[in-house]
Amino acid sequence: MHFFGDLNIAEDYFLCDKCRNKNFIRICNFSVNFRGVNFSDDLIYDELTKVTYQCTHCKNTFSKQEIEKRLKEMIDERLKSLARPKK
Repeated sequence: MHFFGDLNIAEDYFLCDKCRNKNFIRICNFSVNFRGVNFSDDLIYDELTKVTYQCTHCKNTFSKQEIEKRLKEMIDERLKSLARPKK
């Protein structure tokens, strides 16, 4: 967590769960998925892009969904820590 001067701003980072690094690179895989149609001899296809994020230190990878889930947990924890006790 980092605080900026007199401002009450906290900055928490998503960290690699293996090495605690905060730097990641995005890796994209592009593919085409073909499938037959039962009422025709034609093929239909979908273009797919799979994105993963790789730790620049230990090469551990995370999906976007894993990162979003962890960020949501971080937000919930931060908000809980700042909540005032009810009287």
